[in-house]
Amino acid sequence: MTTIIIKVLLAYLLGSVSGSLLVGRIKKVDIRSQGSGNAGGTNAFRTQGLVFALGVVVIDIGKGFIAAWLIPAMDIGGSASVLDTDLLVLACGFAAVVGHCFPVWHGFRGGKGAATAVGAIIFIEPWLLLPLVMTWLITLVMTGYVGLSTVLAGFSLIPAAWAMNNPPLMVFSTILAFFLLFSHRANMRKLRNGTEYRFERIHIFSRKR
Repeated sequence: MTTIIIKVLLAYLLGSVSGSLLVGRIKKVDIRSQGSGNAGGTNAFRTQGLVFALGVVVIDIGKGFIAAWLIPAMDIGGSASVLDTDLLVLACGFAAVVGHCFPVWHGFRGGKGAATAVGAIIFIEPWLLLPLVMTWLITLVMTGYVGLSTVLAGFSLIPAAWAMNNPPLMVFSTILAFFLLFSHRANMRKLRNGTEYRFERIHIFSRKR
C-alpha cells in the first residue's frame, strides 16, 4: 500500500509540472494573467500563438503518458501482481490529470486536464483515442466551443470503455469524464450565459464576414 501511495503521489507531482508555465518562463510570460486566466493549451493558443501552444500541449501530453507508463513500472518496494499493476496505471494516469489541474508547484492554479488525460489514455488504451478525437473534432466544427468539445469527448469514453468490457477502464473513464466536466465548469457556466469564447474560423455555421 505504501508503494502504491508513493507512486500515485509521484504521478501527481509530475502532473503538477505545467507545460504553459515552463514554456512561459522561457518567454517570460505567465498566461494565467492573460485571456481566460487558465494555464492550459487553449488559452496558450489564444494568447501566445500556435508555436507556444504546441510546446505546451507536447509537455502536457508527455507527462500524462509518462505518469501512466513509467511511474507504475518503477522498482519501489518490490513487484506487484498484474491486476495491481493495471489498477496502478489507471490511478497514476488520473493522478497526473489532477496534478495538472491543481499543481502544487504553481499555487494549485493549473489547466483543465484534457491534454494530460490524452497522454495517459495513449498508454492505457490507445483505442479510446478514436471516439475521443472524433467527438472532439465533430463538436468543435459544429459549435466552435473548445470547452464543450472537451467535455463531450470525455463522456464519449464511457460507452467506449463499456464496449471493451473492461470494468477498471469503465470506472476510470467515468471518473475522468466527470472530472473533466468539473474542470470545465466555468466554460459550461459561460456557455449557459452566452458568454463562452467561440472559435468562429472553425465553427462551420459561423457567419461569413
